[in-house]
Amino acid sequence: KFVINTTGSLLNRKSAHTNTVVHASTSMSKDLVKVMPPLWQIAGNNRIFTRLAGLSGAAAVILGAIGSHNAKFKDNSEMRTIFDTANRFHFFHSIALLGVPLAKYPMLSGPLMVMGMTLFSGCLYYRAFTGNKPPFASMAPMGGTCLILAWLSFML
Repeated sequence: KFVINTTGSLLNRKSAHTNTVVHASTSMSKDLVKVMPPLWQIAGNNRIFTRLAGLSGAAAVILGAIGSHNAKFKDNSEMRTIFDTANRFHFFHSIALLGVPLAKYPMLSGPLMVMGMTLFSGCLYYRAFTGNKPPFASMAPMGGTCLILAWLSFML
């Protein structure tokens, strides 16, 4: 064993066990240094998900602002909780949508994420703003399932 104390000690160093000299090359091949392309180029044909993330994120911020000024939510804590849940899931999954172009199967992860956000958050937004259960209330659990499957699809 020998310990490298400085980079200069790599150039000419005698081995502790023999009298041979170890020489290290100081030249580097140009093939070793590769520059990573910008993320927008990596997204390639799947940039649609980046654009959807921007649109969805803007919608989440707008709905959050509307919800924070809605007098109905100040009087009803249950509706406020429902709205906050919808807005939080909407916003976090809008951010997660930015990573979809980097997935191995973006055409699986992306639609599942968009469908899950729409179904889950949409049902909760409807209930929070109207006070009524939506006629499509059974879609919220299906939206949650789509979100779970979208996250699991990143593992493939």
